[in-house]
Amino acid sequence: MTTRRDFLQRTAMAAGCVISLPRNAFAGQDPGNLNYGVQIYMVRRQAPKDLAGVLKAIQQIGFTQIELYPVVYDHPATELKKIVDDSGLGLVSAHFDYAGFEDKIDYAKQLGVKYMVCPMLPEDQKTSTAGFEKAAADFNAWGLKVNQAGMKFAFHNHCYEFKVQENGITGWQTLMQASDPTLVNLELDIYWLVQAGQNPGVVMKTYKNRIKLIHLKDRTAGAPTGFTTGPEGQHFTELGKGSIDWPKLLMQAKWQGIRYAYLDQDETSGPVMESMAASFAYLKGVNI
Repeated sequence: MTTRRDFLQRTAMAAGCVISLPRNAFAGQDPGNLNYGVQIYMVRRQAPKDLAGVLKAIQQIGFTQIELYPVVYDHPATELKKIVDDSGLGLVSAHFDYAGFEDKIDYAKQLGVKYMVCPMLPEDQKTSTAGFEKAAADFNAWGLKVNQAGMKFAFHNHCYEFKVQENGITGWQTLMQASDPTLVNLELDIYWLVQAGQNPGVVMKTYKNRIKLIHLKDRTAGAPTGFTTGPEGQHFTELGKGSIDWPKLLMQAKWQGIRYAYLDQDETSGPVMESMAASFAYLKGVNI
C-alpha cells in the first residue's frame, strides 16, 4: 500500500534538485514577478485520493500557487481552505462549472479566492452564435454578482471559441462584443490559442485590460491546428519541449501586469509529477 510519505518521497526524487527550493524562491522579492502555480485539473486523478499529499508535492516542486477545480469541491469550503493553507500554497483563483455557477459564489467567497473562473461552455452552446450570446449574458449577470461578493469573474478559453459561426464571425468575437469588460475578465490559455491558429501575443495585447490570469502548457512542433478539444487537438508537452515562445510571452504577460500563471498540461506521457517538475525547471531557467 502506498502511503502519503512514500508518495512525497517519490515525488521529491522525481523533482531532483528543484525540490530544495524554498516556497517563495521563484517569485523573488519583486512584487511585479509572475507567480507560478498549477491548475489542479492536471492532477485530477490523484487529488481525490490524497489531496493534502498532492498539494504538498506541488509545493515541494517549487510552485507557489494552486488553482482549484470542481473535482475537490466535495470538501466543505472551510475544510478545503485549511487543506490548501496547510500545504503552503497560495489560493487566488478557482474554476467553477457553467452549470450551477451562481450557486457556488458563496462557496468561493468562503474559500477566499479573488477570481471565480468559468472554464468551459456547455456543449450545446459551443456551435452557434445564440449559444455564445447566451454565455455573454450569463457572464455579465454572474460578473455583477461575483463583484458584489467581493471577487472578480473570469472566463477561460479553449479553441472552439475561435471557429467562425453562422453569422460570419467567431464565437470569441461574439463573447467579447456582448460581454461587459468591467465585469467579464479573462484567463487566457496560451496553448489553446495557438491550437486555434491565433497569435497569443496579439490576443494578449488586444484584450490587455481584461486578462488577469494565464494557463501554460507547450505544444508539439508541426501539430495541426483546429477547433476541437478532443484527441485530435491534444498535442501537449512539457514547457520548453514544444514550439511556443515562452520567454517572449511570459515577459509580455509580466509587462501587461498579469501576476498569476498556472501550469495546466491536461495529459502527460509519463508520471504527472515528473512532468510537472520538468516544466517548473524550465520556468526557473526562464526566470521571469
